Amino acid sequence: MDQIIVRGGAPLSGAIPIAGAKNACLALMPATLLSEEPLTLTNAPRLSDIATMTELLASLGAEVSSLQDGKVLAMSSHDLNNHTAEYDIVRKMRASILVLGPMLARDGHAVVSLPGGCAIGARPVDLHLKALEALGAELDLREGYVHAKAPGGLKGAVVEFPFVSVGATENVLMAATLAKGTSVIKNAAREPEIVDLARCLRAMGAQIEGEGTSEITVQGVDRLHGATHPVVTDRIELGTYMLAPAITGGEVLLEGGRMDLVGAFAEKLDQAGISVTEEPGGLRVARKNGRVRAVDVVTEPFPGFPTDLQAQMMALLCTAEGKSVLEEKIFENRFMHAPELMRMGAAIDVHGGTATVTGVDRLKGAPVMATDLRASVSLILAGLAAEGETVVSRVYHLDRGYERVEEKLGACGAQIERVKAS
Repeated sequence: MDQIIVRGGAPLSGAIPIAGAKNACLALMPATLLSEEPLTLTNAPRLSDIATMTELLASLGAEVSSLQDGKVLAMSSHDLNNHTAEYDIVRKMRASILVLGPMLARDGHAVVSLPGGCAIGARPVDLHLKALEALGAELDLREGYVHAKAPGGLKGAVVEFPFVSVGATENVLMAATLAKGTSVIKNAAREPEIVDLARCLRAMGAQIEGEGTSEITVQGVDRLHGATHPVVTDRIELGTYMLAPAITGGEVLLEGGRMDLVGAFAEKLDQAGISVTEEPGGLRVARKNGRVRAVDVVTEPFPGFPTDLQAQMMALLCTAEGKSVLEEKIFENRFMHAPELMRMGAAIDVHGGTATVTGVDRLKGAPVMATDLRASVSLILAGLAAEGETVVSRVYHLDRGYERVEEKLGACGAQIERVKAS
């Protein structure tokens, strides 16, 4: 099993290319199930989660070819010969549930295992199921599988979520494209990944209005056709690497970065004393003068501060001047990185969904263990700022969401390497 070794203290300088968004790509790939014609995605990230979704789609009879070193995914679902998404694949990743809506919409039946994924709270799929039931799906949960059918096809309806869910919005959005009549999704997620999916579906012939707002209207069509679509920039990878020069000092250009993807996050960095400027080539980030200042953070659905950047922000605030309070309102049990940061000398007090971080002068390198995807990269960021050597274990979490971390950071002067655990 791999480990990543980080030797801290080096300021960063250079440029880091930002990949296509993992969370967008994982929703775009199941869209191929909606059409018999080819769907091609460009700017795809090269990650283990993408490989898992490829495996899942292939198990259903879809053809997925990885081209141009994995940056292009050419897919075709002209011959779906299986409508059961098996537990052995689905358990690896929660996004697997996103094949349910498209299969049900296209062929009127699907069997999908209940999913797995990072251990950061319950994250039930009941919102997905209730939304599809609103469109006329008949669902039966037994032996860990969702057995879904819509013998007469799905029918347009009003779907109102009790709270915002990105995955449920994506599932019902895809299903509604082939439903008979008009569907209205209320309290819809507004994330850039939703906007990206809507644009792709529209390129395939779907009739969608309102993406990026809390109400999306879909007029069902009889069929969708093929398309080529570029995956949007990964705002979470972008935000993560924006923190690298913030925590180490130095100046880095994040190639392909856009301010509209990280507005609330960039505002918090500005309050903390980090300069973020938009240029034609991306976002340039540098620490202004002196020590980072403490700031308070509350995670919220987009356009608020992203829950997927909370762990990384905590790493930065561990060395800030003053006391910061981070409140996690999206997922419970998402402070599992705190004990590992405390092994490096951080002063963190966790009570329920709130963590109070009192900045220290310097973190100390230590052996630490990643508990989930975002926690793993927060420990690497902490290691960049720590005195001595930090060894991060269980980095398979990291490979689910970040491609070639050691190469990207190493090119900017970080002392970082991947090794096989002894």
